[in-house]
Amino acid sequence: MTVTSPSASTRSRLYTPEEYLALEDKADFRSEYRQGEIIPMAGGTTNHNRIARNVSAELHFASKAQDEFENFIGDVKLWVPQEQLYTYPDVMAVVGEVEYYNDRRDIILNPQVIIEVLSKSTEDYDRLGKFSLYRTVPSFVEYILINQNRVQIEHFTKQGAKRWSLQDIDADDRELKLESIPFTMSLDEIYRKVNLADAEPSQKDVLDE
Repeated sequence: MTVTSPSASTRSRLYTPEEYLALEDKADFRSEYRQGEIIPMAGGTTNHNRIARNVSAELHFASKAQDEFENFIGDVKLWVPQEQLYTYPDVMAVVGEVEYYNDRRDIILNPQVIIEVLSKSTEDYDRLGKFSLYRTVPSFVEYILINQNRVQIEHFTKQGAKRWSLQDIDADDRELKLESIPFTMSLDEIYRKVNLADAEPSQKDVLDE
């Protein structure tokens, strides 16, 4: 996921969740809602899009064969009520019936798996801040962070009420295998058509231009 710094217009006041939804429904671009702040999301890179598309397509194919889960891509919002967070994970998987917020078909409550493709501007937030917020979702048990600039995946799995394990996956490995749903995907397929030489520019590079 890629977000930008709040604009002056959205920093000037705090918004209720209802106000955010009303604005988001009419907006020409997507924004995240964090405890009253509305934070615009920037567009992603082609590598970011390819990885999210590759994983989502493979999950969709697997879900049709297994019929045990359903996956959603970045246009569907996740509401985290305990942390007052509306966000757009890159990919989510739900086991069983989907739980919707206030019967809205664009907002879900119960992902079991969340997958984020890392951007340099939000890498720390996805790995630390957002992960902490996601962990308040009772159904959430697996978190996958995929690096778009090199073959590197961080696979977090819930082991207990306050315990998560981490598996580091890199170019020496062959596949990503989830534990909570029947899904395995080769690294070659995850990074299919991804040009690792076309690295995402750093924040410093962007500022220096």
